[in-house]
Amino acid sequence: MTTLHAHDFAERSPLYRRHAHATLGRLGDSVIVAHYGEHAESAQLQRSALIDLTNLARVGFRGAQAAEYLSAKGYQLPTAANQALTQADGCHVARLSQNEYLLLGGLRDAGARIAREEADWQFSEQANYLLPRQDSHAWLLLTGACGPEVLAKLCGVDLRPAAFPVGAVAQTSAARINVIIINLPEGELPCLQILCDRASLSYFWDALLDAMAEFGGQPAGIDALL
Repeated sequence: MTTLHAHDFAERSPLYRRHAHATLGRLGDSVIVAHYGEHAESAQLQRSALIDLTNLARVGFRGAQAAEYLSAKGYQLPTAANQALTQADGCHVARLSQNEYLLLGGLRDAGARIAREEADWQFSEQANYLLPRQDSHAWLLLTGACGPEVLAKLCGVDLRPAAFPVGAVAQTSAARINVIIINLPEGELPCLQILCDRASLSYFWDALLDAMAEFGGQPAGIDALL
């Protein structure tokens, strides 16, 4: 089996040096951490794990007709701002304001559907504008039931399930940088989807791992999710 290296790919995460000892896998045309150890990481995901999804596709749309445009594309849209929905194919749609939406790629198709939405968009008279997010935002997945307790060390928002249920979106700060936190599980696995400034990813990764240490948290790859 060929050993993959981050420098073999046109797109790599800002964390690629941190993943030097991980086993890498192919995610479409880019690279992702498959696993960190020789054994399955399923138990780690349930306890507390941090997964780098920065190379998974994401894109935004904004405008008075953005909802009409996305509905015509077959997306089920949240009814209010700061809400999110997982679609039937596993991708996610978050509504960040009255007329702004963030689309996050699904693992089942390696983000192909969302990547197509960005590639296929064309300027028109319709009030719907593309917001590229691949190079502006990094994407991390914090798994496990103790996610709210982990982030309580870094963020002032109450992220416990009673106050922050599935589908909730918080646009706030954590570890003194701006973040978007979305409570959307992957199947039955509790997950907080976290987006931050791509240039701050290495700093934020370390801050999260430090906060997770009390709970036995570790970085993980996507093999256990798949």
